[in-house]
Amino acid sequence: MTLEDFQRRLRDFADERDWQQFHTPKNLAMALAGEAGELLELFQWLTPEQSAQVTRDPSTGENVRYELADVLAYLLRLADVLEIDLMAALDEKMTLNAAKYPVELAKGNARKYDQLGQEDQ
Repeated sequence: MTLEDFQRRLRDFADERDWQQFHTPKNLAMALAGEAGELLELFQWLTPEQSAQVTRDPSTGENVRYELADVLAYLLRLADVLEIDLMAALDEKMTLNAAKYPVELAKGNARKYDQLGQEDQ
């Protein structure tokens, strides 16, 4: 399935339940943030090593998968309501990021783009 197929499926799901009235950009953005928070909760207090292994436990792995799915569902629904082509937006943003984070300055460096190339302070 394509992103558009999933957006259509989510739109139909909302329409069948007369939920489009609640799917305002504000509400969808808030729901997206809430689901992202639920995803974060699954990683809270884990070490980097534990977080890298989180899907090895079947129950936790399922929870992570479902929270990621919820985040994606709200993201797709929000983009659909706002009529934003996510694939085009991502393509444009990746081009912008490539310019902001040139390989020669950013490789192996976690600094924000406006701090690249500066000496350690």
